[in-house]
Amino acid sequence: MKALAAFALAAATLTVSAPASAQFAKAEDAIKYRQSALFVMGQHFGRLGAMANGRVPFDAKAAQENADVVAEMAKLPWAGFGAGTDKGAPTKALPEIWTEQAKFKEHSDKLQAESVKLAAAAKTGNLDNLKTAFGAAAGTCKACHDNYRAK
Repeated sequence: MKALAAFALAAATLTVSAPASAQFAKAEDAIKYRQSALFVMGQHFGRLGAMANGRVPFDAKAAQENADVVAEMAKLPWAGFGAGTDKGAPTKALPEIWTEQAKFKEHSDKLQAESVKLAAAAKTGNLDNLKTAFGAAAGTCKACHDNYRAK
């Protein structure tokens, strides 16, 4: 788990330090990048959801570790949605991402903000705090998926 968190932090640092236009040689690379970042984030978010919904026992340490990964991963996929990345590999991304870029950015910013709150809630070690923050973060995921992801 700690190795994955270290990898996520390293990837975040690399992403922030490199301009998005220089990151991807081909559109399909950007698509794979964003899909991979969203997949990893979703896996860790799902673990938190299982605790928040009572499907697995609450483990404060695991919750904190997973929430920290979610918060870091929430920063990454957006560089993979650059111009020309609407085609080039199979994707569920709807064209509205590129025609409504300001709205899409609002969704990504909200997810990042809610992910930080989720990590802070997990650090309290309190399941009720986690549930509240998880619900808010899940709402941001749903809102974006409803508007920008094909079923």
